[in-house]
Amino acid sequence: MDPTGGPAEVEVRLDRWLWAVRVFKTRSLAIAACDAGHVKIGGNRAKPARSVHVGEVVTVQLGPLTRTLKVVGLLGARVGAKVVPQFMEDLTPPEELAKPREPRVEPLFHRPRGSGRPTKRDRRLLDRLGL
Repeated sequence: MDPTGGPAEVEVRLDRWLWAVRVFKTRSLAIAACDAGHVKIGGNRAKPARSVHVGEVVTVQLGPLTRTLKVVGLLGARVGAKVVPQFMEDLTPPEELAKPREPRVEPLFHRPRGSGRPTKRDRRLLDRLGL
Protein backbone atom coordinates (compact mmCIF):
# COMPACT_ATOMS: atom_id res chain seq x y z
CA MET A 1 0.00 0.00 0.00
CA ASP A 2 1.22 3.51 -0.79
CA PRO A 3 0.72 6.48 1.59
CA THR A 4 -2.42 7.59 -0.27
CA GLY A 5 -4.15 4.35 0.70
CA GLY A 6 -4.17 2.79 -2.78
CA PRO A 7 -2.23 -0.22 -4.03
CA ALA A 8 1.49 0.32 -4.62
CA GLU A 9 2.38 0.93 -8.28
CA VAL A 10 4.80 -1.47 -9.97
CA GLU A 11 5.32 0.43 -13.22
CA VAL A 12 4.31 3.98 -14.08
CA ARG A 13 4.66 5.84 -17.38
CA LEU A 14 6.83 8.95 -17.29
CA ASP A 15 4.06 11.27 -18.52
CA ARG A 16 1.67 9.94 -15.90
CA TRP A 17 4.23 10.33 -13.08
CA LEU A 18 5.05 13.94 -14.13
CA TRP A 19 1.34 14.75 -14.09
CA ALA A 20 0.74 12.94 -10.78
CA VAL A 21 3.50 14.85 -8.94
CA ARG A 22 2.17 18.14 -10.32
CA VAL A 23 5.04 19.10 -12.63
CA PHE A 24 2.51 19.51 -15.47
CA LYS A 25 -1.14 20.50 -15.25
CA THR A 26 -2.30 17.84 -17.72
CA ARG A 27 -0.94 14.61 -19.13
CA SER A 28 -1.20 16.13 -22.60
CA LEU A 29 1.29 18.85 -21.58
CA ALA A 30 3.61 16.19 -20.12
CA ILE A 31 3.44 14.17 -23.35
CA ALA A 32 4.13 17.28 -25.45
CA ALA A 33 7.17 18.16 -23.29
CA CYS A 34 8.55 14.62 -23.64
CA ASP A 35 8.00 14.63 -27.41
CA ALA A 36 9.74 18.02 -27.70
CA GLY A 37 12.79 16.71 -25.84
CA HIS A 38 12.29 18.85 -22.73
CA VAL A 39 12.27 15.83 -20.40
CA LYS A 40 15.47 13.83 -19.84
CA ILE A 41 16.41 10.91 -17.63
CA GLY A 42 20.11 10.41 -17.08
CA GLY A 43 20.90 13.02 -19.74
CA ASN A 44 18.96 11.16 -22.45
CA ARG A 45 15.68 12.25 -24.00
CA ALA A 46 12.79 10.28 -22.56
CA LYS A 47 9.64 9.20 -24.35
CA PRO A 48 6.30 9.63 -22.56
CA ALA A 49 5.63 5.87 -22.37
CA ARG A 50 8.98 5.09 -20.72
CA SER A 51 8.68 3.48 -17.29
CA VAL A 52 9.96 5.46 -14.33
CA HIS A 53 11.95 3.71 -11.58
CA VAL A 54 12.66 4.75 -8.00
CA GLY A 55 16.01 6.53 -7.68
CA GLU A 56 16.10 7.95 -11.22
CA VAL A 57 16.81 11.65 -11.75
CA VAL A 58 14.44 13.40 -14.15
CA THR A 59 15.36 16.78 -15.68
CA VAL A 60 12.48 18.91 -16.98
CA GLN A 61 12.92 22.11 -18.99
CA LEU A 62 10.03 24.50 -18.22
CA GLY A 63 10.74 27.62 -20.27
CA PRO A 64 13.87 29.27 -18.83
CA LEU A 65 13.69 27.07 -15.70
CA THR A 66 15.32 23.62 -15.53
CA ARG A 67 13.92 21.46 -12.72
CA THR A 68 15.83 18.44 -11.46
CA LEU A 69 13.65 15.83 -9.74
CA LYS A 70 14.51 12.55 -8.06
CA VAL A 71 11.92 9.77 -8.15
CA VAL A 72 11.29 8.70 -4.53
CA GLY A 73 8.07 6.78 -5.10
CA LEU A 74 5.78 5.64 -7.90
CA LEU A 75 2.18 6.68 -8.27
CA GLY A 76 -0.25 6.78 -11.12
CA ALA A 77 -2.96 9.01 -9.67
CA ARG A 78 -2.65 12.74 -9.08
CA VAL A 79 -2.16 13.62 -5.43
CA GLY A 80 -2.42 16.78 -3.36
CA ALA A 81 0.52 19.17 -3.18
CA LYS A 82 1.21 18.24 0.46
CA VAL A 83 1.69 14.56 -0.45
CA VAL A 84 4.04 15.18 -3.42
CA PRO A 85 7.30 15.17 -1.34
CA GLN A 86 6.66 11.48 -0.53
CA PHE A 87 7.05 10.64 -4.23
CA MET A 88 9.47 13.29 -5.54
CA GLU A 89 12.57 15.03 -4.20
CA ASP A 90 13.28 18.42 -5.80
CA LEU A 91 17.04 18.70 -6.48
CA THR A 92 16.74 21.98 -8.41
CA PRO A 93 19.50 24.41 -7.33
CA PRO A 94 18.26 27.61 -5.62
CA GLU A 95 19.87 29.87 -8.24
CA GLU A 96 17.85 28.07 -10.92
CA LEU A 97 14.62 28.72 -8.99
CA ALA A 98 15.55 32.42 -8.72
CA LYS A 99 15.38 32.84 -12.51
CA PRO A 100 12.41 34.88 -13.67
CA ARG A 101 9.63 32.76 -15.10
CA GLU A 102 8.43 35.29 -17.66
CA PRO A 103 10.90 36.93 -20.03
CA ARG A 104 10.78 40.69 -19.70
CA VAL A 105 9.72 42.35 -22.94
CA GLU A 106 10.85 45.93 -23.35
CA PRO A 107 8.53 48.22 -25.31
CA LEU A 108 9.74 49.42 -28.71
CA PHE A 109 9.14 53.02 -27.72
CA HIS A 110 8.52 54.79 -24.44
CA ARG A 111 5.82 57.35 -23.95
CA PRO A 112 6.02 59.24 -20.64
CA ARG A 113 3.08 58.69 -18.33
CA GLY A 114 0.66 61.62 -18.32
CA SER A 115 1.84 63.03 -21.66
CA GLY A 116 -1.64 62.64 -23.17
CA ARG A 117 -2.67 61.25 -26.52
CA PRO A 118 -0.18 61.01 -29.37
CA THR A 119 -0.17 64.01 -31.68
CA LYS A 120 -0.66 63.71 -35.40
CA ARG A 121 3.13 63.86 -35.84
CA ASP A 122 3.63 61.08 -33.23
CA ARG A 123 1.03 58.93 -34.97
CA ARG A 124 2.78 59.33 -38.33
CA LEU A 125 6.07 58.23 -36.75
CA LEU A 126 4.36 55.19 -35.27
CA ASP A 127 2.82 54.37 -38.65
CA ARG A 128 6.29 54.50 -40.26
CA LEU A 129 7.56 52.02 -37.67
CA GLY A 130 4.66 49.70 -38.52
CA LEU A 131 3.01 49.86 -35.10
